[in-house]
Amino acid sequence: MRALLTRAGVADGNVAAFEAAFVHESAVKERLAERSNERLEFLGDAILGFVTARLLFERYREAPEGELALRKNALVSDAAVAATAERLGFDEVLLLGAGLAQAAPARRRSALGDAFEAFVAVLYREAGDDAVAEFVLREHLLPFEATGAAIKDPKSVLQEWAQGRGSAVPIYADRFEGPDHERTFFAEVTIDGDLRAAGSGPTKKAAQLAAAARALELLGERHGDVKPRPLTEPSAVAVNAKKPSRKRPARSGAVQTKRTAVSKRRRS
Repeated sequence: MRALLTRAGVADGNVAAFEAAFVHESAVKERLAERSNERLEFLGDAILGFVTARLLFERYREAPEGELALRKNALVSDAAVAATAERLGFDEVLLLGAGLAQAAPARRRSALGDAFEAFVAVLYREAGDDAVAEFVLREHLLPFEATGAAIKDPKSVLQEWAQGRGSAVPIYADRFEGPDHERTFFAEVTIDGDLRAAGSGPTKKAAQLAAAARALELLGERHGDVKPRPLTEPSAVAVNAKKPSRKRPARSGAVQTKRTAVSKRRRS
C-alpha cells in the first residue's frame, strides 16, 4: 500500500483511508468488512471522466464532439481501467469474498477497475484535485494514449460507423443470470431496429463489447470492411504529467479554498 501511495505522490498519506478503496462488495457480503468501496467508486468514476474529458479537449482541438466521446469512452472503459489497476498491483491489496477470489480472472478484473476508481476518489479527498489529475494523467491516460489504440474497441467502432452513416446510436439490451459472485451477462445490440447481434461475458460491458464485435462482423458481411474513419491528430499542445509530489497531503477536514471544476465539500 505504501508503494502505491508513493507512486500516487502521497507517500505519507492516511493508509486507512486508502484501504477503504480496496474493499469489494463481495467481501462485505461475507462479513469480511463493514463497508464496500461502492460509494467511493461512484465519486471516482465522475472524477476520472472529468480528467479524461479535459485532457482530450485540450489534446485534440480539431476533433469533433463525436470523436472526443469515443476516445473518452475507450479510456474510461472497464477494460482500460482494470488494465491500469493490474499494472499498478492493485490485485495485491484487493479484498474480495472467497467466492469471487476463486473465480476466473476475467470476473475479478471488473473488481480491479472498481478499486481504481475508488482509489481516485480517496486520492481526491485526501490530496486534492491537482494531485488526482496528475496521477490519472501519468499512470492511466498518457500510457493508453501512447499506444494509439485506445479507440479501437468494438463498441466505439460500431458507434462511429452508425453515426457516420446517419443511423441511430446503437441500443443495447442487457440481462444477467446466476448468483452475485458468478453472474453471466448477456447483451443484444440493435441499430435502426434492423441489425441485431448478441454477446455474453462476465460483466455487462464485456457482454456489450462481444455483441458489438458480432454486429461489426454482420455489417462487414453486408457492406464490406467496417473501419473507423481516420482519427484527429493531437494538437501541438504540451500535456505533461508531473512527477509525484512529496508534499504531505491536505488533511481531510481542511477547507479547500481554490475553485475547481469538481466542486469541493467540507468533510465533517
